[in-house]
Amino acid sequence: MPISLDEVRHVARLARLDLDEAEMLALQGELNALIGHFTDIQNVNVTGVEPTSHAVNMNNVWAEDEADDPFARDSALRNAPMSRAGLFVVPTIIED
Repeated sequence: MPISLDEVRHVARLARLDLDEAEMLALQGELNALIGHFTDIQNVNVTGVEPTSHAVNMNNVWAEDEADDPFARDSALRNAPMSRAGLFVVPTIIED
């Protein structure tokens, strides 16, 4: 079922697109080509194909939750733009 030029005009108006006649015709051709691709996909024989939620098998990879030695304070603050009394200083984002 091809898209008519009136339908293209209607959709362009709804989307507030200011298209001239040549752009309307080009858009009509592109939309009809897209619908043709959907028709091709609908005609694919998928009998016997199991439905999947992903194109590839997905497996969760869980890392062990193990405590590790923390950074030394001097090492953590070394690249901070500003620090004071061993703490990070960040800009104030809440105004009074």
